[in-house]
Formats: sequence, structure tokens, C-alpha cells
Amino acid sequence: MTAFEDWMRNYRGVRESTLVTYRTVLLELIASLGPYPAQYEAGTIRQFVMTLSKRHGRSRAKTVVTAVRMLLRFAAARAMCSASLADAVFTIAEWRLSSLPQYVSPAVVEQLIASCDPTAVQGIRDRAILLLLARLGFRAGDVASLRIRDIDWQAATLHLGGKGRREVLLPVPQDVGDAILSYLEHRPAHDEHELVFLGLHAPYAPIQTASAISGVVDRAARRAGVAMPRHGAHVLRHSAATAWVRNGVPLDGIGALLRHRSIETTTHYAKVNVEQLRAVALPWPMEAAPC
Repeated sequence: MTAFEDWMRNYRGVRESTLVTYRTVLLELIASLGPYPAQYEAGTIRQFVMTLSKRHGRSRAKTVVTAVRMLLRFAAARAMCSASLADAVFTIAEWRLSSLPQYVSPAVVEQLIASCDPTAVQGIRDRAILLLLARLGFRAGDVASLRIRDIDWQAATLHLGGKGRREVLLPVPQDVGDAILSYLEHRPAHDEHELVFLGLHAPYAPIQTASAISGVVDRAARRAGVAMPRHGAHVLRHSAATAWVRNGVPLDGIGALLRHRSIETTTHYAKVNVEQLRAVALPWPMEAAPC
């Protein structure tokens, strides 16, 4: 594994964060198929990729495919397996904006928020995180990188840096502001870190990864007994956008809240408003009235 990571780092230019993700996938591969690539077969490799990919969304599935393919190419270059074995790893097809957003209903969102224990620091912290995701459509990375100085309490606004170094000011709903303030009053090491959300155990380091934020959502789902359409925090972002569309919020306003670069990305959510789509849908030719 070390030699493979050195090869990916030095010759493929892969970042450390990506290597961490690859390592998780490949450790599962080794646990499932064994440590010797020479013993791998095309059928078992395909089955492993399919099984692991079904647990996550298409983006994660593509990561699984890339990690396995890179390992097999590395092994083939060192005569550890057949050079054709990498061809057994199929490609994940993906068309931009072709799928429907995966979301949960507003009632389920409230169940997740209500699952947090208001008497414990973890519950107070997790509730603030869930509200940022559900009310403002934050990405997991937005939550992890939120700083105390980003919040203007008097103006009830929040300064947020988006993708491509784009910066926006967002309104802070009352329940979101109250939840963050409550957490800041209860969190440990209050003055030692500029990031808002910290871990639960000493030395109380800041939460700096999107996966940790997604873990908050997954744990809330288990507590609430809710079956989520996929793992992670992005479900709540999709759920917020879907609710806004159905409540009649204009798409350009939704795009501003979600910090989309293009309105085309925001129109992706219009597909879930079935009632409005029915109003503009043309009749199927076989159903049209005769002349």
C-alpha cells in the first residue's frame, strides 16, 4: 500500500485527501479479495466494485472504480498481475443533470433535527449543524470551514466563501442563529479556535472534514429511525432546495442561496415539482384529441 501511494503521489500527482479516500476503498478490496493481485479474477473484481458502489452515490462509485483501476495498473506495471485485469473494471456512466435530486420530506428533516439531545453538548452541536444544512442548504465543507467571525450577529447575516473563491452574504434564520449561539455558549475551548464546530473530546480540535459533518447526518438518521436515500450531508442540501422549489421560491433566488455558478444547475431541482410540470406538459401524441 505504501509503494502504491508513493507512486500515486509522485507520478500521478494525486492529493493527500484523495489518497485517504483511495486507501479506504483499497483496504476493503484487500479484505474482500486478499492481498495478492495475482489471485484476483475479473468476475470477483466486478462484483466487489458493484457491491461497494451500491452503498453510495454515483460520484463515490466513480471514486471506487478509479481507485481499483489505479491499483491494478500499478500491480501490472510490477508484474504482480495481468495487464488486462484493469480492463475488468467497468466505467461508471454519468450525464450531467440527468438524475433526480435525492431528498427527504420536510417532515423527515424535522425528525432528524428533533433527534438531537438538547441537554448534551453533542446534541446542541449536532442540531446547529443540521439546521445549517437544512435551512441554508450548506455543503458539508461549508459547515466545517465556518468561522466565528463569519457571523454578523447584529445584521443577522453570515459571510460564506463558496466554490471558485466566490463569497456571499446569507441571511441567518432565527432558529439557526439561536442554535449556533447555544453551541458557542456550551462548546469547550471557546476562545482557542476560530472555527465554530469542534470535536467532542480533548484536545477538542476543529471539525475540518466534510465526512465528519456527513457523519452527523448519518447518526441523526439512525437515531430517528429514518431511511435516507443516500449517505451524507448533501441529502439535506437537496431537501432544502426541493422544498424551496415546491414553495414557489424563484429559481434565481434558490441559485443565489445555494451559490450556484449557473442557473442550469439550479433548474435541476425544478424536475421534482411534479404538479407544476404537469401544468406545462404537452399531451402524448397518442392521447391528443382527433382533428
